[in-house]
Amino acid sequence: DIAPFNVAKSDNVNHPKHYCKGGVESIDFVRAAVSNLSGFEAVCVANIIKYAWRYKEKNGLEDVMKAAKYLEWLQEEVEKNANKA
Repeated sequence: DIAPFNVAKSDNVNHPKHYCKGGVESIDFVRAAVSNLSGFEAVCVANIIKYAWRYKEKNGLEDVMKAAKYLEWLQEEVEKNANKA
């Protein structure tokens, strides 16, 4: 049987399984984590969370390495901004 067009067995756009753990979707966690941040710092924190959240279910070490890279960039950004103050 073919499912109707608007009915999907899994929803990889709105609720991907690799972004939901313990009844919490990573997007909700990300929104809370970056609510007091802006610009590049917010982007870095959001991506650190994203890659750390999904690494076991998606890309393994590659996602860990991506999270580490964003952490490195976040550190550089925070240090740069601290030197401006």
